[in-house]
Amino acid sequence: MTVAAMRSWHVWQHGEPRAALLLRETQEPEPAPGQLRIRVTATSCNFADVLLCRGKYQDKPDLPFTPGLETCGIVESVGDAAQAGLVGVRVVGQPVLPHGGFADVTVMDSATALTVPPGIPDATAATLHLTYLSAWLGLHRRGAMEAGDVVVITAAAGGVGFAAAQIAMAAGATVIGIVSSPEKKALLEAHGVPVVIDRSGGNVLAQVRAASPNGGADIVFESVGGDAYREATKYINFEGRIVVVGFAGGTVPQPYLNHALIKNYTLTGLHWGLYWKYRPDIVRDAQSDIFELFRRKKISPLISRTIALDDVADALQNLADGRTHGKSVMTL
Repeated sequence: MTVAAMRSWHVWQHGEPRAALLLRETQEPEPAPGQLRIRVTATSCNFADVLLCRGKYQDKPDLPFTPGLETCGIVESVGDAAQAGLVGVRVVGQPVLPHGGFADVTVMDSATALTVPPGIPDATAATLHLTYLSAWLGLHRRGAMEAGDVVVITAAAGGVGFAAAQIAMAAGATVIGIVSSPEKKALLEAHGVPVVIDRSGGNVLAQVRAASPNGGADIVFESVGGDAYREATKYINFEGRIVVVGFAGGTVPQPYLNHALIKNYTLTGLHWGLYWKYRPDIVRDAQSDIFELFRRKKISPLISRTIALDDVADALQNLADGRTHGKSVMTL
């Protein structure tokens, strides 16, 4: 039997994306038992892909491997113990490494591939999964968000940060977004985020306190680390929740637990993929709600640009360098 060839990006050495990635022609993967082979239509660029290139993601596949953790595509074939009825169905999900989504073809576990409803474009579907699930689970599940809460998002112009702003606004929360430049501030304001603070203007603590109707934050959706985390511990309210979702700034903070005790706040982490292991029902319910929010026009991903397969390394490098806003999505 002749195995078809495809193009795919491979991390051949750990490092910055442009140096780590090599575009190669390889054989299409065959689905293992319980897996689906997916003809890729769109894969979203995420900071997790940058961490994969650097060898600093929580999953560390053997070299070489293909990154790309948020993919939409059409099921072409199924492995043993997978549902044959899924062939031809459009799904979104997280590819199984080492066969990530920056390729013509990838594979997914049939148990975690979710059907995409009609009316949602491929590029949009590829941003309504990992990104919005991180936001939804971080705010609703880990942050116990309620209508009226003041939610501060420390990197609100990024893909996950913008998703968190939309999820919070859809739930009736008061959102304060923090960004790193006047351009990003203007962008978020143009897309409906009510209060945006430009970190480059200085004194973030005073700006948050002045902008908040209750003088601080009930929830901080924290994805930067370093100074952003330390600031959050100062403006968090009594019984507030700091939800740690990443360290895009590169510095993992060392929390002072005596400070959490004295101020009576909660520090909680999110590794959303663990929900597939322990509570897959919550993931499916969250994804259904995200699709419904999109249908009702309560959320809409900020896709700054779509790119070709050839442009993936440059797009991930721009993401690594902090030169992006919103989402870049590879489409085929």
